[in-house]
Amino acid sequence: MSSNDIPAAPSAPDPTATSPASPVEPADRAESAGATGPLPADSPFRTEPTPRDEAPQFVLPLVVHIEKTDPPARTDALRTAARAVLTILADDRALGEGEWAQAMRDWQDARIRKVVRRARGAEWRKACALPGITVTGDAAEVRVYPPVPLDGWPKELAKLQVSGTDLDDPEPPAAPDTTGPVLWLNPELDMSAGKTMAQVGHGAQLAWWELTDAERKEWQEAGFPLSVATPGAETWRRLTVSGLPVVHDAGFTEIAPGPTVAAEGGTLYCRLPRLRRP
Repeated sequence: MSSNDIPAAPSAPDPTATSPASPVEPADRAESAGATGPLPADSPFRTEPTPRDEAPQFVLPLVVHIEKTDPPARTDALRTAARAVLTILADDRALGEGEWAQAMRDWQDARIRKVVRRARGAEWRKACALPGITVTGDAAEVRVYPPVPLDGWPKELAKLQVSGTDLDDPEPPAAPDTTGPVLWLNPELDMSAGKTMAQVGHGAQLAWWELTDAERKEWQEAGFPLSVATPGAETWRRLTVSGLPVVHDAGFTEIAPGPTVAAEGGTLYCRLPRLRRP
């Protein structure tokens, strides 16, 4: 989900994301992703080792607030995680000469990794004291932090658990609002909420890279409206061959390698082109 050609605040869509093939991003563990299509040998989207793998590796931490007695609904948490990724991508501190900009560039110059951990009570309060951004949904709270080295996590975050993020929707989720983009989940997969949060974060980031500066600003000013939903099998098949951004997982944890999320643009915000292939 990154390219050597992508600055911290690109003024035009990522050229790799608008090439004739769908965007591709190799997965790292459960937290990174990829897609399909032929790519240059030095592309960060390839699954084979490249010189990019020799660069220092960074990870984007996300922490979801899950109290035992009042956990958020699963779909609410997924939407909020995707919006958190978009929020830090658009934040002034992550752009240009901002205080997080170098970390964001270093992260995007290597393999893209996201790790979702959970926190409650005092753990959540300590996590909120670290520099980052808390994004809220209907009830969900997700805090995103500037990227850190793989082996350089702040101690307050390093001790948080990756497991225990299983969440449910107490009621069937509402139909997706198609005025904004929809992050469609592979209906054949059974992923934990934490892993799925990372995957929809990847999908949102791929969609972000498809947009012009004006389209990004419009989406940001609207509060990054988006939906997360699970389609039927036939709709999923159609989405994965439509030329839209598709996230593929490398299969290191929970699931076998394959597609996890397809990002379909909205009618008003984050309009994405289809059928780019000749």
